[in-house]
Amino acid sequence: MNSRSLKNSIVRDMKLAPEGHLKIDWVEAHMPVLNRIRKQFEAEQPFKGLKVAISLHLEAKTAYLAKVVQAGGAEVTIAGSNPLSTQDDVCAALVEDGVTVLAKHNPEPAEYKEMLIALLETKPDLIIDDGGDLVTILHTERPDLLVNIRGGAEETTTGILRLKAMEKDQMLKLPMVAVNDAYCKYLFDNRYGTGQSVWDAINRTTNLVVAGKTVVVVGYGWCGKGVAMRAKGLGAKVIVTEVNPIRAVEAHMDGFHVMTMVDAAKLGDFFITVTGNRDVITGEHYDVMKDGAILANAGHFDVEVNKPELLTRSSSVRTVRRNIEEYQFKDGRKMYLIAEGRLVNLGAGDGHPAEIMDMTFALQALSLKYVNEHYEELGKAVISVPYSIDEQVARYKLESLGISLDTLSSEQATYLESWNTN
Repeated sequence: MNSRSLKNSIVRDMKLAPEGHLKIDWVEAHMPVLNRIRKQFEAEQPFKGLKVAISLHLEAKTAYLAKVVQAGGAEVTIAGSNPLSTQDDVCAALVEDGVTVLAKHNPEPAEYKEMLIALLETKPDLIIDDGGDLVTILHTERPDLLVNIRGGAEETTTGILRLKAMEKDQMLKLPMVAVNDAYCKYLFDNRYGTGQSVWDAINRTTNLVVAGKTVVVVGYGWCGKGVAMRAKGLGAKVIVTEVNPIRAVEAHMDGFHVMTMVDAAKLGDFFITVTGNRDVITGEHYDVMKDGAILANAGHFDVEVNKPELLTRSSSVRTVRRNIEEYQFKDGRKMYLIAEGRLVNLGAGDGHPAEIMDMTFALQALSLKYVNEHYEELGKAVISVPYSIDEQVARYKLESLGISLDTLSSEQATYLESWNTN
């Protein structure tokens, strides 16, 4: 065990480490792309002598990413990006592996924020963020620490929206790679990862049948597409609500019913929010919902389902199963909220499958390396993942599956690049 990581870490219980090691070993065996990158990093040492701060959902797959970055020579410190998604056994195992961990499952809000600040106070050279909390604190409360940071990468849609708003207001003071905008992120992680992991969490938590029920998917971005697709596969009748007319047409042509949230509220058995916005389910919707409606959020923050308006309509609240709160309405109806309205697939489940996060975290690792190599020329901006990295991850994935591709002949390549095809 590394004495530095043990001395500086804040974890729940180091005795939980053996179970955490088993979880990390399992995902490592199912992440061939990241394994390949780890070997490259061990040979090249791209982060030698550097400090890297990571704020992500702290479970086994994230832990393995931290170990890959560490294998590249970095001194790694990690904190959670969501109070309910941190797994205490994984945290303990990481400490034994020499990573400094500042995270506990379900800390008090003040303690959660203190750990993010402590993460920044390690004076990292590079950062990985998820949702933008780390970058926001850095710019608003601890700008004195900006001088040390070369740049970083952002994991998710919500965080990128915040970064782009900061960039627009000329407030962003470092380059951040928008990992979520890479093809190998949103096409696979957001659609197949979210689609499966959301229903994994809902099914294991409720132990209820989905077939024959009406599922309302609020938002039809890439994550919403995945949730709707998997609901259909489970035998549900699916309704989509949207504010974007193009996505609404797409949902209609994909075979889903499209209507306003007020109309959908009267029909749904399950409601899943996937927008990244606030107050997409509110009091006017609760007022017309069926008795027994189940509410879940698959967006990053717990603001999509309006909890204060849920509470004001209730005469009592109790936990009826692990991760399910029952709101007894004054008119006799009951509503059920999963994982306190936090990110359901991590708050009530294990998150995306390992094979999906293999590609996403490969993007993170290679993007971090890219930032370190080019930060002086990138400027203070939101940066796209270079297509060469996106393509490299896809090729590594295909190779791990034993799948070969055709290649263009020189004549075909010339034809595609020419305007004169005579």
